[in-house]
Amino acid sequence: MKILKLLLAAILFTIISEVIHTAESFLTMNFYTDQNYFAVWSKLMMPVTGPPPTSFYVYSIVFTFISGLIFAFVFSKVKNVIKANVWWKIGKRFGIGVWLVASIPWALTTYLLINLPPMLLVYWSITSLIIYILAGIAIAKILK
Repeated sequence: MKILKLLLAAILFTIISEVIHTAESFLTMNFYTDQNYFAVWSKLMMPVTGPPPTSFYVYSIVFTFISGLIFAFVFSKVKNVIKANVWWKIGKRFGIGVWLVASIPWALTTYLLINLPPMLLVYWSITSLIIYILAGIAIAKILK
């Protein structure tokens, strides 16, 4: 039963993440179409100028599902340590914690190493915070 719940949690993480990332990509499309940054995008995402191929979306969904499994598994191991009296607060606090430990250091390091517009990194950081909070709450409901 626990494995089924972890799989369900990973599926929900994937759905939340894909919907929010899709909305974000529409709002930030000018960064992706700016010729100054074509060289930084992976060959999976942009093998040629233009929209990503279908294979990019398949990889994206698979990689997000794997991330969701990891997210849900870690939540299942630490949920009892998070101090809160309601399941959704536990999920929210977990999501914020993951964001602080993973996304912020990643954004700072990426800014140092890769030539990306700083505002795009800000958008990605905000998007990841939203995803982690919503996914944390959804996963907390499933794994309570």
